[in-house]
Amino acid sequence: MEPAYAAQLRDEMIERQLVRRGIRDQAVLSAMRALPRELFVPPEIRADAYRDDALPIPSGQTISQPYIVARMTELLAPRKGMRVLEVGTGSGYQAAVLATIGCEVISIERHAGLAETARGRLSELGLDGRVRIVVGDGSLGWPAAAPFEGIIVTAAAPRVPPTLRAQLRSEEHTSEL
Repeated sequence: MEPAYAAQLRDEMIERQLVRRGIRDQAVLSAMRALPRELFVPPEIRADAYRDDALPIPSGQTISQPYIVARMTELLAPRKGMRVLEVGTGSGYQAAVLATIGCEVISIERHAGLAETARGRLSELGLDGRVRIVVGDGSLGWPAAAPFEGIIVTAAAPRVPPTLRAQLRSEEHTSEL
């Protein structure tokens, strides 16, 4: 995909899928405008990178729909220097959005292949200094680095595990989507 065309698609995605649906956080919009989402999907579906859909990635997983990434990020209320735990690295897109905003992210992925690919991608984008990807069971969180100022769960779960709540610096400001 040509960079100019990708930038045009990103701008359209921001306006049509995010702003029109109420996303207002300028840091979130700027981060998503800056990140080449096409790099986070398999080459054979890069033309679909800016669709308003979740898209398949390896290991039977998906990259979340752009609006969901934006809404979850906005609810987290990220700020520069904020320490965030992400459960479900996937392709690394959500972690990249947070890192672009300036957050320090520990991201847990249960599939080693996805974790390795995401590490490489984030390194290529110069974001590896702000994101540490570990392989493990995200429902356990990452107690060694707790407490976190925010936790974002991008993986499916029937409920929020108590182990994650216990790793938040303060439960007063938690939101569930």
